[in-house]
Amino acid sequence: MGITFDESLHTGNELIDSQHQELINRVNKLADSISTTKEKNVAIQTLDFLMDYTDFHFSAEEKLQEEAGYPQLTAHKKQHADFVKAVNDLKEMLEEEEGPSDAFVEAVNRNITEWLVNHIQGWDKKVAEFIRG
Repeated sequence: MGITFDESLHTGNELIDSQHQELINRVNKLADSISTTKEKNVAIQTLDFLMDYTDFHFSAEEKLQEEAGYPQLTAHKKQHADFVKAVNDLKEMLEEEEGPSDAFVEAVNRNITEWLVNHIQGWDKKVAEFIRG
């Protein structure tokens, strides 16, 4: 379920790419923790760990877009807000369960792992192109 930071995820912007690598490391830690330990507290702590860095990254990315005059900034911010909501929903789901269930693992894969890959390959690559152009 983990993500490999390969050429398909490179945007060409050094700042964004280095932050994406850290974000992916944290997503992979979450995936590992929920598939191996099945402990609720570990999963909650790992979700919090992921969100701390996500907040930092989204702020930095949005600031970069603002400074560049990126025309899709508002739509991009909405994408980020949707991701934060999805993670918060996952945390609520986890808090109601005894531990990471199969449904929770599936939701993490869909709402975090797949979302992040699609977001980087679509939205973030467009930002990097705009900044380069």
